[in-house]
Amino acid sequence: MKSLIKNIGTLYGIQPSGKQLLSGKEMMEVHSLANAWLSIEDSIITDFGTLKTYPNETYFDQIIDAAQQTVIPGLIDSHTHIIFSKTREEEFKMKIKGKSYEEIAAAGGGILNSANAMQAASKEQLKQDALQRINDCIQTGTVAFEIKSGYGLTTESEIKMLEVATELRDMNLIPIKRTLLGAHAIPTAYKSDRKAYIEKIKNELIPRVAQRKLADYIDVFCDKGFFTPDETSEILKTGSQFGLKAKIHANQLATSGGVQVGVACNAISVDHLENIGNEEIETLHKSNTLPVSLPGCSYYLNMPFTPSRSIIDAGLPLVLASDFNPGSCPSGNLLFVWSLACTKMKLLPEEAFNALTINAAAAIELSDHYGSITKGKKASLLFFRTGTTLTHIPYHFAMSRPAKVMLEGQFFNAEN
Repeated sequence: MKSLIKNIGTLYGIQPSGKQLLSGKEMMEVHSLANAWLSIEDSIITDFGTLKTYPNETYFDQIIDAAQQTVIPGLIDSHTHIIFSKTREEEFKMKIKGKSYEEIAAAGGGILNSANAMQAASKEQLKQDALQRINDCIQTGTVAFEIKSGYGLTTESEIKMLEVATELRDMNLIPIKRTLLGAHAIPTAYKSDRKAYIEKIKNELIPRVAQRKLADYIDVFCDKGFFTPDETSEILKTGSQFGLKAKIHANQLATSGGVQVGVACNAISVDHLENIGNEEIETLHKSNTLPVSLPGCSYYLNMPFTPSRSIIDAGLPLVLASDFNPGSCPSGNLLFVWSLACTKMKLLPEEAFNALTINAAAAIELSDHYGSITKGKKASLLFFRTGTTLTHIPYHFAMSRPAKVMLEGQFFNAEN
């Protein structure tokens, strides 16, 4: 199928072939074309241009009139916990009353609350609930996901979560990368013997997951009250031996040493980073590890935001993601993340756009196919109303929404 999209008002996010990441001042740059067209063949962008190079329409099987709408590449969510068995509204009230994340966890809430519910949940129900959340996120512009386990905290439940993630991936609705997060918290049964749980992860969970090819990455919650840098390193190194690349939770609750251990273990990314300073930024400078900010989590928990302005001003790349989960960020709306990045972390709209597209694709190793308007990449595109600019989208916080979403050359219909 050869398709031509004509009458595009503005086409944003154009990058040359081979460009896979933007850092520092580069993140302010967004290349665009006014009065543009774009051609697609079998889900792939084959060409684009302005009226001066407009192609012969008879060559195409389908002509799509964009009616002067704005078109951008779809957004990429590189950090989610989208598979969970129940929401945690009861903790919402606790937060309103002033309870901290750690106090809620100590009272039996938090990750352990979700883990208890997960162990009783059926795979089919988990799959259907997650699929509905994915459909909701697609409608707000997300075209590729990372999905973590971590609410199982037993070998069987962690595997169950990754089986669901694999089934969702195999539906081929959108690309999905899977992450083993068995080291999300210490289960109640192992509170007095955390070493035994870590050994269980290393000697039982990781080998079984790897043997069945159920995960692409391995993650650890390296932070105050969870896993230490030494424990994190131990788990990540075992994962590496089984072909699982590292992606870790780091420095959310404290200056935990998570960034340093992530870099030492060649992590693809270190995510959260609410508590970092010059030492962590310098460590990242000496690595290929990507810093990922999750502003929706800071917003919901009323915690400090990642110093993302400092990260970019230091010349580093930055990634934005949702952290969609039932306890600390019950939303996967990346358009709202875009707004938060601008209003709370003082990113320019263009910087946040690049953090959600080309850099986000790099954070889950999808740069060859997603994240920009580039010949040879997938035609996963968002169409916004005529006159929409990259500033208009975050300015209208919680109001912006694509008029249409195209997934690999086909318009998405939530009813199908």
